[in-house]
Amino acid sequence: MRFLRLLLSGRSVRLLTAGLFAVFALGGCASLFGNNDPLHVSIAGLEPLSSQGAEMRYNVKLRIQNPNGGSLSFSGVSVDLQLNGTDFAAGVISQSGSVPGYGETLVSVPVTAPAFAVLTKAYSAAGSDTPPGEYPYILHGRLAGGLTGGGTRFMDQGVLSLPTPTPTPGPVPAGQ
Repeated sequence: MRFLRLLLSGRSVRLLTAGLFAVFALGGCASLFGNNDPLHVSIAGLEPLSSQGAEMRYNVKLRIQNPNGGSLSFSGVSVDLQLNGTDFAAGVISQSGSVPGYGETLVSVPVTAPAFAVLTKAYSAAGSDTPPGEYPYILHGRLAGGLTGGGTRFMDQGVLSLPTPTPTPGPVPAGQ
């Protein structure tokens, strides 16, 4: 009897109520977001952009596929590109968009690579087993915004061929 009285005392009931509330609240949050599969993000293209000074610029085209029923809205994209296991280029864009449920979209993100990184890749390719001009890559990125506000992270890897950047034309000397 004493055990039952202790079990049903005010403090025990409050702790039990708080515990049950936490379990049901967290369960409700989990069911709100559902069991979503991760996005499939891949590099659909890489084009050289005008470069200046000691940097090379590329336009990375990302194909974003949504294997879930609901659409995903985003307010920006950030990417970090590694070649041969080392940092190569990074970029951001504040483009808004959405990926429809069971659909896909293309997003272009301009990235900047220091010229030193390009030279390092050229020298390291001379002693590697990969075919000339082909580099194993890892792409890390994030779609900003989304349902939770924190964004959706993604990763892709494969082999990439770098196009030759186009230099920015300088001033034409007088008399030419």
